[in-house]
Amino acid sequence: MFISLWEFFYGHFFRFWMKWLLRQMTGKCELQRIFDTYVGAQRTHRIENSLTYSKNKVLQKATLVVQSEVDKCVEDIMKEKNINPEKDASFKICMKACLLQISGYKQLYLDVESVRKRPYDSDNLQHEKLLLKLWNLLMPTKKLKARISKQWADIGFQGDDPKTDFRGMGILGLINLVYFSENYTSEAHQILSRSNHPKLGYSYAIVGINLTEMAYSLLKSEALKFHLYNFVPGVPTMEHFHQFYCYLVYEFDKFWFEEKPESIMYFNMYREKFHEKIKGLLLDCNVSLTLKI
Repeated sequence: MFISLWEFFYGHFFRFWMKWLLRQMTGKCELQRIFDTYVGAQRTHRIENSLTYSKNKVLQKATLVVQSEVDKCVEDIMKEKNINPEKDASFKICMKACLLQISGYKQLYLDVESVRKRPYDSDNLQHEKLLLKLWNLLMPTKKLKARISKQWADIGFQGDDPKTDFRGMGILGLINLVYFSENYTSEAHQILSRSNHPKLGYSYAIVGINLTEMAYSLLKSEALKFHLYNFVPGVPTMEHFHQFYCYLVYEFDKFWFEEKPESIMYFNMYREKFHEKIKGLLLDCNVSLTLKI
């Protein structure tokens, strides 16, 4: 109750008068003061909040701008806030960079969601080629005897036909598995080998798909904003999402063996513990979770 009242008074009264007072003292609007004070993700995050909670419709709509309209949006903001480009030459550059990150994050979620909703289709030749590519990347010296085979268990699928394991994350789960195996081949081989440990083993592919769900949920909840705003100076893309997934795969394997679970039956408990650890790291405004090998 108290928090709700504080948010109401802050949003409707206190914030307005504080902004007005600071503008009189500094001669600069809130957006300019943020650019003068902050850098990296903290800057973009504060700009996003300032635009979101502004009573000015032009500023509010700026958080919804698409990439192709960013330049015009910056001009509109400068006009609304009476910012002289000759007196503040850096404002245009800084605002454009922030809006590209803000709009880029929203577009990235839409792109990831679109791929996630696409189910694995065994009648789709591209899907089938991608699945066989995963096998060849992980098992280069072992030939797959048949498309439907018990051999798929060797790389951590549950049944004879992997397509049933992709139902939750669609083709996105396979794309991520292939991306990691293709771009970090030696690490993928190492983790696959460790996943076959007699006591601490786990299903490599199934866990990989599970980590795709984790990466997706963090993106959807906007928990990846600090990371992506720090990691990507411009527009975040699918490539950056895949890179974050690779970080999760590598770090989860280390986490699993450090924790030494008594049984794979405790997977969900340790998975959640790892999830909480990652969420904690992502709260740091200076965070940038990159795979370091």
